[in-house]
Amino acid sequence: MLLPRANLVVAAALWLGMAIAALFLAALTLFWQGLGILLLALALGDAWLVWRRGNPLTIARRMNLIWPVGVEQKIRLHLAPETGWRGGRLLGQLFDQHPDALESPDLPLTFVIGAGQWQELIYRVTPNLRGEQTFGRTHLRLASPLGFWHLQRWFGEAQTVRVFPNFARVAQYALLATDDRLAQMGVLRRSRRGAGLDFHQLREYRRDDPPRSIDWKASARMRKLIAREYQDERDQQIIFLIDCGQRMRSRDDALSHFDHTLNAMLLLAYVALRQGDAVGFATFAHARPRFFPPQKSTATLQKLLEAAYDLQPSTQTSDYLAASDLVARNIRKRALVVLLTNLRDEDETTLSPAIAQLRARHLVLLASLRETGLDKRLEGRIERFDDALGYAAALNYREARRRQLVRLRAQGARLLETSPQQLPIALVNRYWELKRGGAI
Repeated sequence: MLLPRANLVVAAALWLGMAIAALFLAALTLFWQGLGILLLALALGDAWLVWRRGNPLTIARRMNLIWPVGVEQKIRLHLAPETGWRGGRLLGQLFDQHPDALESPDLPLTFVIGAGQWQELIYRVTPNLRGEQTFGRTHLRLASPLGFWHLQRWFGEAQTVRVFPNFARVAQYALLATDDRLAQMGVLRRSRRGAGLDFHQLREYRRDDPPRSIDWKASARMRKLIAREYQDERDQQIIFLIDCGQRMRSRDDALSHFDHTLNAMLLLAYVALRQGDAVGFATFAHARPRFFPPQKSTATLQKLLEAAYDLQPSTQTSDYLAASDLVARNIRKRALVVLLTNLRDEDETTLSPAIAQLRARHLVLLASLRETGLDKRLEGRIERFDDALGYAAALNYREARRRQLVRLRAQGARLLETSPQQLPIALVNRYWELKRGGAI
């Protein structure tokens, strides 16, 4: 398909402008007619030259096919003339048909390729929606030799990428853990206290070891002090109970509260699996609740990603009793149940009975996301009457939520209230606190 460029439009406009002058100066008529014939000949010749080129380029799209949500990705497009091409320099514009869910401020891209050369174009996209995303074909506009036309062509084939919860933070955790630098990430490894720890190994006694850790029989055999070393208890179960209801669709930044929840689940799952615990999850408040039984193999993290990457929040209301029934039917052994949700004061009728049912057998950690928009409203200046009304409503909402948390705490639930952005690290820190305190 041929499309006129700005050069042709400007030339045609000037030629038409000369027609006005020719109306008053008869001597210009023949010149104007000749100029029109010349312009037409050039335009047609230029169109023929670019049309006969056909598809002089090969284009290959290079990118990872698995992405973490919210992390900027680079798309590389390799452009090269067809083998044997001798038609001179190629220039034009390139539009890559990326999914609408991906943000890209870089397109279109301009290219200039000399004879026997190749060029790699790079543009960036940020995936803010999980699931499968399909790239269409690459759309090329090749400029004609005289610059009057664009030859429009399509190249390549469609490609599909899968956008997962943000596993980039898991990689960061693994890297920092190897060098014992988790504090840089905000993870606090508190000192172990309490009992309920598994024997790990015997080693030589150190100055700061407690005297009760000395193994006297081993010390007598070795003729030096030998201490017993313990490790955190293993073979525990962690069950994530994920709210997929309408309130999890809220956004304080580019990602929804639901996306932040899945990112937090993924990071804590990795930490718990490294400790030898089994990890699973269950979902509620959507059409087809999912249950992933607790597992602790080395492939569990990948299985979790595969099972949860396409989950999306629904428009349903959260039913916590249905969620607790799902856990009660499927989990018999005592577990740490991590309920990931966004509390409202109207949840009292189903939340309290659900917590009581879960606590009859399990340790319950309720992680509720705090809406940062509410904090901004309370911290903002009050200049108009509408601002005062908004401030009063936010204050009443915060107070109702505080009273609800007090009731839940009195009921025996462990509570964690934090912003969506801070949830992954806050959840890992609470896990270590419970683990080192002997609660699990």
